[in-house]
Amino acid sequence: MPDCQMPQNVFIALRDRMSPDPGRTALVFENEYFSFEDVVALSENAARHLMRLGIAKGDRVAAIAQNRPEMLLLYYAAARIGAIYVPMNPNLSESELKYALAHSGARMLFHDEVSGDGVAAAIPVERRRPIDLLNEPAGGVDLPAASAVMPDDDFLIIYTSGTTGQPKAILLTHAAQVGVARALAEMWDLGRDDVTLVTLPLGFLYGLSTGAAVGLQAGGKVVLLRRFHPRDALEALVAHRITIYHGVPTMYSMMLEFCEQQDKHFDLSNVREIICAGAPLPLEMRRRFATRFGKSLQNYYAMTEATPVFGHYSRDDEIVPEGSVGKAAPGLSYRIVRPDGSDCAPGEQGEFLVRAAATVKEYYGAPEQTAGAMVDDYFRSGDLGHRDENGFFFITGRIKDIIIRGGANISPSEVEEALISHPAVQDVSVVGGADRIFGEVPVAFVIRRAGADVSVDELVAHAESRLADFKVPRTVRFIDTFPLGKTGKVDKAALKTMIGSE
Repeated sequence: MPDCQMPQNVFIALRDRMSPDPGRTALVFENEYFSFEDVVALSENAARHLMRLGIAKGDRVAAIAQNRPEMLLLYYAAARIGAIYVPMNPNLSESELKYALAHSGARMLFHDEVSGDGVAAAIPVERRRPIDLLNEPAGGVDLPAASAVMPDDDFLIIYTSGTTGQPKAILLTHAAQVGVARALAEMWDLGRDDVTLVTLPLGFLYGLSTGAAVGLQAGGKVVLLRRFHPRDALEALVAHRITIYHGVPTMYSMMLEFCEQQDKHFDLSNVREIICAGAPLPLEMRRRFATRFGKSLQNYYAMTEATPVFGHYSRDDEIVPEGSVGKAAPGLSYRIVRPDGSDCAPGEQGEFLVRAAATVKEYYGAPEQTAGAMVDDYFRSGDLGHRDENGFFFITGRIKDIIIRGGANISPSEVEEALISHPAVQDVSVVGGADRIFGEVPVAFVIRRAGADVSVDELVAHAESRLADFKVPRTVRFIDTFPLGKTGKVDKAALKTMIGSE
């Protein structure tokens, strides 16, 4: 992205990408191709529909659907008139959807046919519309000046995929969404020649903003798939000559398993950045991926509340050390603190406090929660780690996931790294299980590789050769598939429930 004045709002950031070639392809979905001029015009058409329905600046408008262009058009339509967009994941339960709609105060919900039944029970008929409506011409409505929407205006409410209690509602401004696009374009050297594949759900920030909107606002092309399937993703990476792809570790594990079971080979030589975020990336999986596809998975660290935080700079030739999540992202301020709030010494582990290009304005409707999450202007990440002498950062665990066995702390990711290095293990997830003597002990859930066989005793012995004795899981459960949360990450709360039920 050229070094120029920051666009005033998200819609203007998109409109700026039309010049000097408005007919250049911006978005591909199934057999449809949309130019930048098309996306701008369709977004303004969608904005007119919103105004016809009584949506004005500051009003909330929600959408729930599988991935499709209309989810992006609503993002830019809301930006065009200053409305607040509330995207939702199509896997929400009826009660979760009802809560989010009531909590956000959404005046209108757009939905696809897949989510129709849950929508009907969650919101009155007069406050919902099929998302296909946005494709119909909406003339006769005069749009306000795009410049009427200011950088500090509220723009997005994103609901987190919490596994306990009600999800948190993260409020972001236009300045945050424009800033994150600028920061990520600098970090990944994004431009008009890049083609981004989006298979992550557009109901969450990783797919909607980091993937799709950042790709468009860098002037590149975005290829959108309705949903993730390892075969479809791999075929699209080749067919569309993708240069940028985003995923979570579970997705890459599924891609590996698909190719290994089917003995499939895909030429990914055109892909220059394959980015992994959302959960710890095991080193063994990273090595296996590189061996199979000839490409290295790039660690990227961010949160819905703060992004980007750490990652790999495309133009940086310095090798990222194993286990590192990269360097500080453009515009990042950070602290690493001890439990008492004092700053850690170099190399010392502590909690990351961060202020990123896009940092949460507040937890919507929850001032006490907001106050508890902030230290001055820094967001409390809840993640533990350190910085080395060369400026590389390492995530060593998450405060709430730490297993405390008889007073000793165990990081689940360290135990997972040890177990997944066994050649018979496809994937592993470690959680804390209750123990009457030690209070809590590590319990491992393991997916075996296709055709491989390994016993509990063998895995325990393998872990003993790599871990201190108190970290070794003495309980190992074999499982065919992991329960997944709504963003495709392993649902560790569900695994803990399985321990309790057994």
